[in-house]
Amino acid sequence: MPSDTASTADLLAALPFAVHLGITLDEAAADRAAGTLPWSAQLCTVGGVLHGGALMTLADTMGAVCAFLNLPAGANTSTVESKTNFFRAVRSGSARAVARPLHVGGSFVVVQTDVYDAEGRPAGQTTQTQAVLAPRKA
Repeated sequence: MPSDTASTADLLAALPFAVHLGITLDEAAADRAAGTLPWSAQLCTVGGVLHGGALMTLADTMGAVCAFLNLPAGANTSTVESKTNFFRAVRSGSARAVARPLHVGGSFVVVQTDVYDAEGRPAGQTTQTQAVLAPRKA
């Protein structure tokens, strides 16, 4: 299983867009992946609100890590469907996302990611389906 050999630093390094945005990976296990995105004016929309796309990137990143850690050896994953509900704006501090698998199958992994504001209040929830991509044969 990938989690036996991959550190959180290795996992995050494989996701350069997440690194570019400042996302950190705080926990990484098959049953739970968690990370944070610090509030930044460059990632905001009108009124100093952290952009929904930034929050969705945080959720997608944690969901992908969680799915990856549930794959068979040598497999990869890619998001094929994602649905997000927003509950409140993130205006300061950071956003924290916690991803957990809802279904782990041979073709798809479904992950639910809860996003919280700096006070621990729910800010959103993303449910995504990740395809299980078998290694290509040479």
